[in-house]
Amino acid sequence: MTAIIDYDAGNLRSVEKALEALGEEAVVTRDREVILAADRVILPGVGSFGDAMGRLHQYGLVETARQAAGQGTPFLGICLGLQLLFEGSEESPGVEGLGILKGKVLRIPDKAGMKVPHMGWNCLEIKPGTRLFAGIADGAYVYFVHSYYLKAEEEGQVAASAEYTIHIHAAVEHGNVAACQFHPEKSGSVGLAVLKNFITWKK
Repeated sequence: MTAIIDYDAGNLRSVEKALEALGEEAVVTRDREVILAADRVILPGVGSFGDAMGRLHQYGLVETARQAAGQGTPFLGICLGLQLLFEGSEESPGVEGLGILKGKVLRIPDKAGMKVPHMGWNCLEIKPGTRLFAGIADGAYVYFVHSYYLKAEEEGQVAASAEYTIHIHAAVEHGNVAACQFHPEKSGSVGLAVLKNFITWKK
């Protein structure tokens, strides 16, 4: 069973439906015991970094998320959920993230002819040998909606990158923790393949 952390983050139901389409039992919950007992945990999210961290604190989910990741449960962050796994974001100065991974979340720089937020399909440069992208061809297209991007501290944790005004770390993978800036639940067959790969991970 996969627990989807519920902190009023917006795209929870679409993630739940994508998992159900793959035959995976999924529950949207903020119950600490359910999350810690789950086979896998997903932290989705849309919206602002500061507001999201505020809601995670409000619902007592900050330590729950850290504990789930720390006990070896396969853990996936999606979009804002990727950013929350890191230490902080330029979007909300002074607000601490979960700090599960190390890196900077920065605003996408402006560039003539390219709009921010970055909305739409973009191809990925996929690192060979990652579990999250097993069986997915380099150059595959996925769907993004974001104004801030990840620059991971550890290049070795980067599972896929994209180019949009700047080099974006589009996905990371480190031990039992993975995350993607794009929305796999909105990325057609490629996104479903990413989620299918994730739900095969074991504790």
